[in-house]
Amino acid sequence: MQPDNQIYVPPSFIALFSDARGRLTVPAAEVADRYELCEDLANHLVEQAQGLHHGAAVPSEEEILDRMLAALITPESGFTLPEGHWVATRLAELLNWPAPRLPEAPIGS
Repeated sequence: MQPDNQIYVPPSFIALFSDARGRLTVPAAEVADRYELCEDLANHLVEQAQGLHHGAAVPSEEEILDRMLAALITPESGFTLPEGHWVATRLAELLNWPAPRLPEAPIGS
């Protein structure tokens, strides 16, 4: 990203802020800031997801991820739809669970 920024932002996250030609649509510093926020949230949610799974409050890994994704993609969450999808997918990766089913984006959004 930036020469003075030591944070590695993975291509999967950069793609959220890139146009069809691969150019960033927002400043690189903003991408790095949003990545840090999303990565921190995914890591923070690991313990909560494990607790739900082991406490049997929610029966399956898939349902836990579906519920967390649903919360992440609400306007009140402060995350964009692509960021919410990325966090849920990253959470599944950190937990070594199957990736969540991502709902289709409405046409025109």
